[in-house]
Amino acid sequence: MQTTVASKVRFDGVGLHSGAPVCMVVAPAPANTGITFVRSDIASDAADLRDAIIPARWDHVVPSQLCTLIRNEDGAEVSTIEHIMAALAGCGINNATVSIDGPEVPILDGSAAPFVDGLLAVGLVTQDGPTRALKILKPVEITNGSAKARLEPAETLEIDFHIDFADEAIGVQDKRLVMANGAFVRELSNCRTFCRKADVDHMQQNGLALGGTFDNAVVVDGQDVLSPGGLRRADEPVRHKMLDALGDLYLAGAPILGRYVGEKSGHAMTNALLRELFATRGAWAYVTVDAPTAARLPGAGVSRSDLAFCA
Repeated sequence: MQTTVASKVRFDGVGLHSGAPVCMVVAPAPANTGITFVRSDIASDAADLRDAIIPARWDHVVPSQLCTLIRNEDGAEVSTIEHIMAALAGCGINNATVSIDGPEVPILDGSAAPFVDGLLAVGLVTQDGPTRALKILKPVEITNGSAKARLEPAETLEIDFHIDFADEAIGVQDKRLVMANGAFVRELSNCRTFCRKADVDHMQQNGLALGGTFDNAVVVDGQDVLSPGGLRRADEPVRHKMLDALGDLYLAGAPILGRYVGEKSGHAMTNALLRELFATRGAWAYVTVDAPTAARLPGAGVSRSDLAFCA
């Protein structure tokens, strides 16, 4: 059956790119609602509340630098949604209303772990109405130079990722995980966003990453990791790319039963892949989730204690 959060949970921080303070509240939502964002700062002045509502869906994603941004028909938008979307997907939350008083989700520590901790602390409730999943029936792939993103049939969600960076602190990394039985919470949720120091300098000169610090991102410079304490895991960068992919894939509007393969891909390519998927006849189908399938979904059996494995 579908789930939502048992009560409201609040997150306060700053936007990674704007540097502006932001308050975000995740609240329960009725069955069959899905995930929606509400710009509370717009809603307070809007004549029509719908002007402030933005569905967290692939067809509301618009091009943006270095993050995932959604926008409604009236121009209201929210950016950097990938980490909270990954947390909602990884905790198995089908319905939630995310109210936010600014245009960017708080970055917190640069990972999804604080979101997961807050969501699991208030708990989940079961709702009337079965969960449906998006089953991949045949492969769909897009490429951009040496980068590739692909979805292919599988019995549960699998993520297979490859990255290749010139900086020795990152280098070539590969990781493949089945996103079942709490794997996201244990294996990916605490892995932080990462960037090269040269890129940080360039972004800040161009008005981006104004909220970025060594405490909310892994910053590398050649063979050196500049962030205090170094990496949380030896392959933290590729794990974070998988975290991002899970969040971006949840914009399909349902948990996916299929295998995602990413090679040097990012937010834009994952969204382009979803657009290609939904445009390809016979490549997908919605299925009602039965008990055996539910046990293979990312949030099945997750508990707050799974975060201890991230330490």
